[in-house]
Amino acid sequence: MVSIITVNYNGLADTCEMIASFRKHETHPYEIIVVDNGSRMPEADEIKLRHPEVKVVQNTNTGFAGGNNAGLTVAEGNYLFFLNNDTIIKEPILETLIHRLEAAPQNGGVSPMLKYSYAPDTLQYAGFTPFSRITLRNAAIGFNEKDQPRYRIACETASLHGAAMMVRRDVLQRVGPMTEIYFLFYEEFDWSAQLHRAGYKLWYEPEAVVYHKESMTAKKGTPLREFYLSRARVLYARRNIPGSERILSCLYITFIAAPKKTVAYLLRGKFRLAVAVIRGTFYGLISSKQ
Repeated sequence: MVSIITVNYNGLADTCEMIASFRKHETHPYEIIVVDNGSRMPEADEIKLRHPEVKVVQNTNTGFAGGNNAGLTVAEGNYLFFLNNDTIIKEPILETLIHRLEAAPQNGGVSPMLKYSYAPDTLQYAGFTPFSRITLRNAAIGFNEKDQPRYRIACETASLHGAAMMVRRDVLQRVGPMTEIYFLFYEEFDWSAQLHRAGYKLWYEPEAVVYHKESMTAKKGTPLREFYLSRARVLYARRNIPGSERILSCLYITFIAAPKKTVAYLLRGKFRLAVAVIRGTFYGLISSKQ
């Protein structure tokens, strides 16, 4: 059985639409676990009322990783599928993802192809490139491109995608769950790095497709987003870049990347965003990395 874990935060309509899509299309045995991460309205009660078969966990807002980890406490499946609540499926996907994991013992995690729900012929994710060591740049392969045959080939990926990622329970037990120090952003990248260090391979599986809406949690161009994104970038470098390259990466982020972004916001009159970048970078440097 697959335990599908999703985090709901003021997203009742999206969460119910995701549940309905699995009830309509999925054929493999599964359970759905919804973690309500402190929604303003009593959405957990409404989800229970509409979908009594769903396990609902009420949680304070502990961020993306904290919410997913709360779902693990009641999960019974041999496979754990972490799925954003603002997604839907249009055909069965679980069996395909399981087959990829079971193809070899070292296959530790898999993410499906991600397409935009509002533009179903356009890709959001067909794998990730590795992070560059110093500048921490990477790219989502196929991002905003039309679906085409070259993206229909399963391959290893540097990182799983946080919107949809499956692992076996034995892998989770060996590596541990996602760290909760980030709150927002980079959790899946950090977890992917942990999985790689444990000797596992990560896969992109295009035969399984998930359709993803735009995130409603942290909108682009907000101080919240800039703070946590800036903080997460530094934390990731401190936790995952080895040796002297870790120092060089932190220096690059602190004295080149962050100031460049700050000046760009100041020139556009976006003072709150500029402050958020500075604060996030600073807190990334001083926060505990454990």
